[in-house]
Amino acid sequence: MSVDVFWFLPSSGDTRYLGHSASGRPASNAYLRQIAVAADQLGYDGLLIPTGASCLDPWVTAASLVPVTQRIKLLVALRTSLGNPTASARQAASLDEASGGRLLLNVVPGGDATELAADGVFYSHDQRYQAAHEFLTIWRRLLQGETVDFNGEHLRVQGAQNFFPPLQKPYPPLYFGGSSPAAHALAAKHVDAYLTWGEPPAAVAEKIADVRARAAAHGRSVRFGLRLHVIVRETNAAAWAAAEALISQLDDATIAAAQANYAKMDSVGQQRMAALHGGRRDRLEVAPNLWAGVGLVRGGAGTALVGDPETVAARIEEYRALGVDTFVLSGYPHLEEAYRVAELLFPLLPGKGRVTAEGAFTGGAFDVRATAAERRA
Repeated sequence: MSVDVFWFLPSSGDTRYLGHSASGRPASNAYLRQIAVAADQLGYDGLLIPTGASCLDPWVTAASLVPVTQRIKLLVALRTSLGNPTASARQAASLDEASGGRLLLNVVPGGDATELAADGVFYSHDQRYQAAHEFLTIWRRLLQGETVDFNGEHLRVQGAQNFFPPLQKPYPPLYFGGSSPAAHALAAKHVDAYLTWGEPPAAVAEKIADVRARAAAHGRSVRFGLRLHVIVRETNAAAWAAAEALISQLDDATIAAAQANYAKMDSVGQQRMAALHGGRRDRLEVAPNLWAGVGLVRGGAGTALVGDPETVAARIEEYRALGVDTFVLSGYPHLEEAYRVAELLFPLLPGKGRVTAEGAFTGGAFDVRATAAERRA
């Protein structure tokens, strides 16, 4: 069976070296459009557009990408702690229609209480998921054409309606990631695809088994995806050298400050990411070819598959054997790495093909395959 491969849109900025501002690229809309167009043309299936205080607004960003892309799906953050379900339903239906049915939603209750407080939200960890359950109950019913009366602990609507249905039925698919029991319960009840950050295969297998069992208790089934970085090069040695180069500008003080900041969060997923390496440079390969160096200073997904194309493809196959059918990948910097991953890795993945047709003339006037007449032209 084919595999879906998404790429990541760095809407908070991009870089060549983690923690090194001199190598940074601002998150301009022009740069993000470059990445989106490249991913669309290279054959990626989707584009994850993240959310957070440091990110450009995901809905405005997604809308700006609709006219410059043709086929790629747009996985847009749906902030259940910040938005109103009725207004969010109208947004989703409108963007789904404008994109020709290319909208996907990434449900985000929020993982940083400090950031939520700055937005005026003071839910506890479990309250965020209770509110998300109420939000999605209303949201899903609205997009299926119902008139909704709902009186919950956190949300209340009366006579709510959505007058413009989405193209996708019953609604644009819902994706979601979370590692706590409350998150797994939400996934089991509401979402179409559960995403986990790149943990070792045994840990991912446990999460999949739990969500699958919880969904079955509701008479539902859920797809599974993996969110992680990838560092693929022509050889294993070159890939590991690129991994080391990515964190070569980091000093211990920067790492310690980042880890202290993440330790304040009540996100179980973030806690699991941090526990993989403990902030130490000498324990970054947490499973064969699974490297946690990104997580030294980056929140959220903090691991990368590192190796030559055959090695990375073999590790992806291990996750596919667990039931994972979607891989949301990224690499620094995201524009160049979108090409590298597609060119090196896609030929080895089910349902993907070569970016450049084998044997096609792709060189310039002095390509060694050019004829004498072509060289003189």
